[in-house]
Amino acid sequence: MKKILILGAGLSATSLISYLLEISEEHQWEVTVADCVLATAEKKVGTHKNGRAIEFNVKDEKQRRDEINRADLVVSMLPASMHPVVAKCCVSLKKHMVTASYVSDEVKALDQEAKENGVILLNEVGVDPGIDHMSTMQVIDKIKAQGGEMISFRSYTGGLVAPKYDNNPWNYKFTWNPRNVVLAGQGIAKLIVKGKYKYIPYNQLFKRTVRANILDVGEFEGYPNRDSLKYRKIYGLDNIPTMLRGTLRRPGFCKSWDIFVQLGMTDDTYTLEDSENMTYRDFINTYLRYEENMFVENKLCKYLNISPESYSIYLLRWLGIFSEKRVGLKNATPAQILQQLLEEKWALDKDDKDMIVMQHQFGYKLDGEEKLITSSMVFIGKDNENTAMSLTVGLPAAIAVKLILTGKITTPGVHIPVTKNI
Repeated sequence: MKKILILGAGLSATSLISYLLEISEEHQWEVTVADCVLATAEKKVGTHKNGRAIEFNVKDEKQRRDEINRADLVVSMLPASMHPVVAKCCVSLKKHMVTASYVSDEVKALDQEAKENGVILLNEVGVDPGIDHMSTMQVIDKIKAQGGEMISFRSYTGGLVAPKYDNNPWNYKFTWNPRNVVLAGQGIAKLIVKGKYKYIPYNQLFKRTVRANILDVGEFEGYPNRDSLKYRKIYGLDNIPTMLRGTLRRPGFCKSWDIFVQLGMTDDTYTLEDSENMTYRDFINTYLRYEENMFVENKLCKYLNISPESYSIYLLRWLGIFSEKRVGLKNATPAQILQQLLEEKWALDKDDKDMIVMQHQFGYKLDGEEKLITSSMVFIGKDNENTAMSLTVGLPAAIAVKLILTGKITTPGVHIPVTKNI
């Protein structure tokens, strides 16, 4: 009986665990779900006869090595920073590993050793990264097979609330890690447009948006996502004149979110004095000029040169950022305070469903003529537990596990799903 070890039983692992347990009887597999909270792992395993739940501490070297050693394949659904230590252990013990996260430099450095030990380290098999890679390469391979030449590639993905359950004025609810949403986009966005390199600093990022209509779910706006340039090599498009990857939100979101960016409220690098006794009104006032006898709202509008009657001010007021409610977080960073407020207002209700939206646009030349292919995906979650995010992250990873254990994917080394055999 082959043994699968799943590290981490959070929201994104739900569909992964369910799928592997579902097919475990057919393939005679044992599925061990390991989490730092035993009850979380037990809930995901349930009463399945091929399931095993354990309490697990990835920092416990002996336990980590013992559990990986008894497995044939490890799936790491842990935070990205923990993947390298798991990957190193897998390579040394000659165990395959699958993860939905971006391949890090530390994991990439294990490529030669993994090949020598016959170990597959398959990364980026979730939704973004994952489904985006695979759906992109299917089309690019088809264009190249016809003799076409790629001249532009634009790709956008977003995790949002499904339209039927979109009932707040920001048109957004958290469907994945709130911390990642608050910190999104920090750094420099890098892209190329018609042969011209573009570098967009964080303080300009949410001003540089584009609009897109996607299938039957309406209009979105997209902002550039970190380093698009590296995907030229990944997708075999080294000389392409236009390359851009981005994130989708509903129209108007970015303009209002940019207020937090301009004020510095998404900063996670320092803590605020006496933060636990601040009100949210104090919090936003911290970033505004000292002026006696002027309301915080008016100071903000003066600083940003916007009208007190603007929709952005309405959105901020709806969030409660001007309220006298106490923050209550000790030694908190600005980003942590903002995140706490947003988690109260942007939470999915128990009957809500989320949505993944993805769109690629492929510009190419064929027989002297310029052509465009638009490839779109909209996927709505089943419920609050089997979310679109969980399904689109977990199922590709689970299917990758099946393909490795059944001998369909056999090439050792560090991989992402951009080749035809994957």
